[in-house]
Amino acid sequence: MKIIVPMAGRGSRLRPHTLTVPKPLVPVGGKPIVHRLVEDIAKTSSEKIDEIAFVIGDFGKEVEDELIRVAEKLGAKGKIFYQDKALGTAHAVLCAAECLNGSVVVAFADTLFKADFTLDDDSDGNIWVKQIDDPSAFGVVKLDNDGYITDFVEKPETFVSDLAMIGIYYFKKAEKLKVELQYLIDNGIIKSGEYQLPDALRRLTEKGLKFTPGKVNEWLDCGNKQVTVHTNQRVLEFDKDKELISKDVVVENGVIIPPCYIGEHVVIKNSIVGPHVSLGRGTTVKNSVIKNTIVQKNATISNTVLQDSMIGNYAKILSYGKEISIGDYTTIE
Repeated sequence: MKIIVPMAGRGSRLRPHTLTVPKPLVPVGGKPIVHRLVEDIAKTSSEKIDEIAFVIGDFGKEVEDELIRVAEKLGAKGKIFYQDKALGTAHAVLCAAECLNGSVVVAFADTLFKADFTLDDDSDGNIWVKQIDDPSAFGVVKLDNDGYITDFVEKPETFVSDLAMIGIYYFKKAEKLKVELQYLIDNGIIKSGEYQLPDALRRLTEKGLKFTPGKVNEWLDCGNKQVTVHTNQRVLEFDKDKELISKDVVVENGVIIPPCYIGEHVVIKNSIVGPHVSLGRGTTVKNSVIKNTIVQKNATISNTVLQDSMIGNYAKILSYGKEISIGDYTTIE
């Protein structure tokens, strides 16, 4: 089985953290979002993952090399494809056209999930959905009496369904999807300047293909600072029985309240850290109290009280006492 991960968008709602790194590489619980996404799929899938294709923008060689390593750690071959223009979800998937054969999972890299990843052998594919209170901001699916998906509605203004698509799809024969994606491009079937994946899915169902909804227990968004901090909290809760604190962490007159992720070479002095804090490698915390916060690599925090915050790489906060979101190399004195 192959996985295609469209991730070309920079993630403007998560700025300033995505000014220097693409959103799927922002860490939660000490590990980038895209790492967790493909690991979760590989871990819960009954099929072996042979190939992982990443559809990216101009992110640079360092990012590309890191993504290849992600695939190799899972025993899969990594491939890089490019989406040079933001032309929509259908266009993004088609950028990896050579991988659209056989069984394929398409997983958009702006969400994490806890789900039943059992593949339905009696259908042509699965689309994972989550029942939500307000479906008006999401793409939703409609079901028939037998539980098969019959239609796809983007951001319905009136209620048609409360089953929102979370961005994870399985296709038993992805060649059929490739045909419909190409049809959209060739015929200019475009909405708001973008080619939409649900339009291709609708054509497949109209031709008789049967898709069943996959069950999602928890859907974790990483779209902006608030929800990313919440996702970090939930991930730490999921992983709380794992070893999350590096063995070389230096703690002097400090307290770590679990669950927390504490990376390599972190120094904590005269401080209280946790719960639900992630401290990236090389970070120093002195005379501070931090909870429910993501701090990336090599940051310096002193004389500070932080909560519900995100701190970038190499950032310095030398005196502060509020919720905050600052990017890489920022200094607050």
